[in-house]
Amino acid sequence: MSLTPRVREILSWYPSDNPGVKANLARMLMTGRLAGTGKMVILPVDQGFEHGPDRTFGPNPAGYDPCYHANLAVDAGCNAYAAPLGQLEAAADRFPGVLPLILKLNNSDSLGGPTQPWPAITGSVGDALRLGCSAVGFTIYPGSDHRNEAYGEIREIAEEAKANGIAVVIWSYPRGGGLTKEGETAVDVVAYAAHIAAQLGAHIVKVKPPTATVARDENRKVLDKVGAKFDTMADRIRHVVQATFAGRRIVVFSGGEAKDTAAVLDEVRGIHQGGGFGSIVGRNSFQRKHADGVQLLQQIMDVYAGK
Repeated sequence: MSLTPRVREILSWYPSDNPGVKANLARMLMTGRLAGTGKMVILPVDQGFEHGPDRTFGPNPAGYDPCYHANLAVDAGCNAYAAPLGQLEAAADRFPGVLPLILKLNNSDSLGGPTQPWPAITGSVGDALRLGCSAVGFTIYPGSDHRNEAYGEIREIAEEAKANGIAVVIWSYPRGGGLTKEGETAVDVVAYAAHIAAQLGAHIVKVKPPTATVARDENRKVLDKVGAKFDTMADRIRHVVQATFAGRRIVVFSGGEAKDTAAVLDEVRGIHQGGGFGSIVGRNSFQRKHADGVQLLQQIMDVYAGK
């Protein structure tokens, strides 16, 4: 399949990258039902590590089987499938050459008490190469007391990944420090988190959909002066995308906590209207029966395809 003009345009935003990285970006952008559109819907299944298997897979016990998720991603027509090392190893050869894989390289559990987040490194670029992955994924927590250590870790990982022709995806979730729970998803804070991920060398940035709250007084003064409006999801998404080098980085948005289909699709419409590049939808898809999960993911894809 020839690259579309839109995919060629997106690849041109990464002038410093080698042909291997661009080939893997192209592979993800040219896979699935959204192939060639410049939009992406990725299935992430790192929640079992982060939240525990019962909370994650209990609502749909078929999900305890790692092969279930690879099947779901292919049957729905996703651009890629992201998971930690063990999860990928258990199903990495199920669809060789068909399903692009993203190895999530750092993870944490929820068994400890409340602390400043700093996930452990649980995989390597070597693992990603061995498994035939198109990208590695890494979570940072801007605002955490340990953010600088994490920034140093992803700098080294990104350097190695790029040298080996593998793309870099950064999950950027503000947390800790002086941030309130409401502030974690404030539009100015999410935009800042997306910008940090871009500055750290991410090819693909993942953040949460922002709320209309402006958390920091110094930002509010500037935004009020220029008349910025954040009344709609589209307005807020547009601001976050602008913060990632004027939209010259792929920015996708998390699906968040489980919610009904209407709420999921309403949020996706706002992301699409605001110029977002797509969604990473986990629990809202794999906690449903297979056919229902496929249907939801394809409904999301239809929104991004303009149907």
